[in-house]
Amino acid sequence: MDRVALLGLSRLCALWAALLALFPCGAQGNWMWLGIASFGVPEKLGCANLPLNSRQKELCKRKPYLLPSIREGARLGIHECRSQFKHERWNCLVAATAPPGTSPIFGYELSSGTKETAFIYAVMAAGLVHSVTRSCSAGNMTECSCDTNLQNGGSASEGWHWGGCSDDVQYGMWFSRKFLDVPIKNNTGKDSKILLAMNLHNNEAGRQKNTISFLILIVKDKKAVAKLMSVDCRCHGVSGSCAVKTCWKTMSSFEKIGRLLKEKYENSVQISEKVKKKMRRREKDQRKIPIHQDDLLYINKSPNYCVEDKKLGIPGTQGRECNRTSEGADGCNLLCCGRGYNTHVVRHVERCECKFIWCCYVRCKRCESMTDVHTCK
Repeated sequence: MDRVALLGLSRLCALWAALLALFPCGAQGNWMWLGIASFGVPEKLGCANLPLNSRQKELCKRKPYLLPSIREGARLGIHECRSQFKHERWNCLVAATAPPGTSPIFGYELSSGTKETAFIYAVMAAGLVHSVTRSCSAGNMTECSCDTNLQNGGSASEGWHWGGCSDDVQYGMWFSRKFLDVPIKNNTGKDSKILLAMNLHNNEAGRQKNTISFLILIVKDKKAVAKLMSVDCRCHGVSGSCAVKTCWKTMSSFEKIGRLLKEKYENSVQISEKVKKKMRRREKDQRKIPIHQDDLLYINKSPNYCVEDKKLGIPGTQGRECNRTSEGADGCNLLCCGRGYNTHVVRHVERCECKFIWCCYVRCKRCESMTDVHTCK
C-alpha cells in the first residue's frame, strides 16, 4: 500500500475513532450511522471499530461479507424516511449532533416511543431485509441465493413458467432479526421494557412479508390460495412474439415499501404503557380489537413539531419552504402551523436555446426567470 493510501486510511480511522468517542457503541440505533457514512469503506476498518453494539459486532465478525448490505440497508431506510416525510412538520431530520443519551442520527425520535419512532424502526428493519435479500439474489454470498421453490412450475397452457432468480426474503428476514432484535429479558426497567417491546413489534412489522414483498393475498373459498410478490417476466419466441414467458418473483421497489409503511404510520395504534402478558390498545373501549403483526405501535403522543425545542432537538418549521396553493401537508397553512409565511422572489439564470455551430462549438442564450418562494414565519 503506498504512502498516500496509508495516510488516507489513518485519517479515516481517526475520524471513526472520534465519532465512536462521541457516540458510544452501546447506544441504541448507532448502526444506522453507517447509512450516512459518505467517506471511505467501513468494512475495511473491521467490525471492532464500527458503531455497533456487542451482539452486532459478534455477528459482524462471523459474517463480515454482510457489511456492505448492512450499510446499504441503513442508507435505504434513512433515505426513504426523509423522502416520505419531506413535506411534513416532522421531516425525518437526520441530526449531525444530538442531545446526550440519544441517537446521533434521529435524535429524540429514536427513543420517544411516538409514531415517528415506530416508523423509523419499521423502515430501518425493512431496509436491512431488502438490501440483504438483493445481495443474495445478486450472488454476492455463498450461504444464500435465489428462491428455488418455484422452479419447474407455472402454466404450460398459458405459455409461461417460473424461472430466473426469484428473490428469497427468508435469509434477509432472519439476518434482520438476528442483527436488530434485542431480547426483552436482557433489559431491566419498566420504561425500557415497554419501549423495547414496542420497538421489537415495529421491527417485525417492517419485516412482514406483506410489507417487504408488497404481497397480494388472493382469497378463494375462504382460503389463501396464493401469495404473490411483484412478478417480472421475459419473453421468448421468434421475432419477439412472446410465445413463451419466463417469470420470477421479485421484491417491490423500496419506494413502494416506504409508501406502505407511511400508510401504516398514519393508522398506527397507541398502546397502553402497562405491559402484562401482551400489549394492549390504550383506549379501554378498543381493547377487544386485536393488534395485528403489521400494525405500527406507539406509546406516547408526538410532540409539537411546529415550534423549536432545543432540549429535544426539534427545529420547528420556521424557515421551511411551503406551497402556497397546496391544501396538503406541504401547504403553507398546515406546515407553518397558522403563523403565516414570507414570500421572496428568487432569480434563476440558466443557459437555454442552445444550438450547435459548425464547426465546432455550442452557442446558447442566457435565460432568466423569477420564482416566488414561500417560507414559514
